[in-house]
Amino acid sequence: MNTPLELKAYAKVNLGLDVIRRREDGYHDVKMIMQTIKLYDQLTMQRNNSGEITVTTNLPYLPVGKKNLVYRAIDLIREEYGIKDGVDVQLTKHIPVAAGMAGGSTDAAAAFVGMNQLFKLNITQDTLLKYAVTLGADIPYCIMRGTALSEGIGEVLTPLPSIPSCWFLVVKPVFSISTKFVYENLHLNENTVHPDIDGMVEAIKAGDLAGITSRMGNVLEDVAISDYPQIAKIKETMNSLGAMNSLMSGSGSTVFGIFTSKEQATAASKIFQKDPGIRQVAVVRPFCKSPND
Repeated sequence: MNTPLELKAYAKVNLGLDVIRRREDGYHDVKMIMQTIKLYDQLTMQRNNSGEITVTTNLPYLPVGKKNLVYRAIDLIREEYGIKDGVDVQLTKHIPVAAGMAGGSTDAAAAFVGMNQLFKLNITQDTLLKYAVTLGADIPYCIMRGTALSEGIGEVLTPLPSIPSCWFLVVKPVFSISTKFVYENLHLNENTVHPDIDGMVEAIKAGDLAGITSRMGNVLEDVAISDYPQIAKIKETMNSLGAMNSLMSGSGSTVFGIFTSKEQATAASKIFQKDPGIRQVAVVRPFCKSPND
């Protein structure tokens, strides 16, 4: 009997996001601080004898065939290792969709890890990362997890120490923002304010939460706010409710704030839960690479 495998696919936020330049291939060179948080999707994976890959999800509008990253991750490993068995996946989404939190990428990352476990393939993490980057620049980081400096197009990863204890308030407004729109409308020039990523790395190494939060910045934020001023309003509200700082994650539309206490973060979350312009609210801890995580 094939025993189902249960996996958690954790979301990420960007504590800092800088875009260095647009490359000739259309991608952008970036310099980012990535942080995994304990908001996660759940994958249940099980082998089948039909040779087919099936993906079912709690969100009816998500593609479940060959356009789905989970499907593609499973298919890639099957091809590479000559696996004839099929795989059934039940994907339960909790991470906001199209929200700058790598929801699709982290689901694919969990599928890569799941295939390795399900079929006892003994693939090293380095090899998994090489497969992962062929499907998306964020997927290798989502396999690695924790706190990391991300460079290149996002695939050059340097692990960093865990950030100090804190709480994240995650707020997803009712609208989503197209990553393509944000990057197409990003025009880097001498007036672009670049976040101090190197200084943030030093603050992380020093365990200095105030040093980390004071350097939070995202060059994509101004582009998003010009069309979606609600982003700025959410940030202002978070800061007024006690956040050390707040930021749009990735290309949006999710905004997160960092709080020193669960009580403050929870009290702030209740304000946002009453707002009809907000779709999802969560209070979560950062994911740290320890035996308990």
